Amino acid sequence: MSMRIRPAHRDDASAVNVLLDQLGHPQDGRAATANRIQSWAEDPSGAAYVAEAGDDLLGVIAVHVCPFFERDGSWGRIVALVVSGRARGRGVGSRLVAAAESFAATLGCVRMEVTSGDHRQDAHEFYRRRGYIDQAGMSSRFLRDLPTGGS
Repeated sequence: MSMRIRPAHRDDASAVNVLLDQLGHPQDGRAATANRIQSWAEDPSGAAYVAEAGDDLLGVIAVHVCPFFERDGSWGRIVALVVSGRARGRGVGSRLVAAAESFAATLGCVRMEVTSGDHRQDAHEFYRRRGYIDQAGMSSRFLRDLPTGGS
């Protein structure tokens, strides 16, 4: 399979929506996703890449870089990674992760982070094979929704 990794473009929004839906994140429409892709493209601390073969979009990854506060350096976070169900096991995810890690390293990152739902055991094994260490039991993740409108 001849595959190419490239930055995501607004025109990828419909295909990205299909991928995000496969991950369990149904989207409201093409325009909102296109705007988010554009925002990521304009933010120097983030990047979104797609894997394509011909006209077929096989996967997408988004990575964001954040400086440590408690020490020098930065860390990268894989915010989203989806590989099409029909393309899994063919190296698409590995190539996308490599692109995200390369982007992060270029910005001085010394560590990468990713979270994955407890039910996604195949994804957990994918990350372990790439040297990611499971932190379950060492820390907890807490979330809180904020009121909309910035108040």
